[in-house]
Amino acid sequence: MSVINIDRECGCFKRSNLENNLNFESKDDAMVKALEMVNHMNEKFCGKHKFTLTENGTDFSISMNGQPAAQPAPSGGCCGGGHCS
Repeated sequence: MSVINIDRECGCFKRSNLENNLNFESKDDAMVKALEMVNHMNEKFCGKHKFTLTENGTDFSISMNGQPAAQPAPSGGCCGGGHCS
C-alpha cells in the first residue's frame, strides 16, 4: 500500500477538490497520481508557493516551499494566478 500525503494544506488546496492522505494498492498508481497533483498544484493554484514531490519507500509526500521563480508579468490584465483560464 502507498500513501500520498500533503505536508501542509494551503488555502488553495483546501478550496480544491484534491484530497490528502490518499491510499493506493500500487506504488506506480500512487506515483502517477502524486505527479498529477504536483503539476496541478504548481500550474493552477495561486502561484504563491512551489510544490515538490518526494518519495519515501512506497509513500509520497508533497511539500509546499517558498516563492516560485519569478515569471514574466502576464498580459491582458490577468493576474497570472490561474483564475482567468
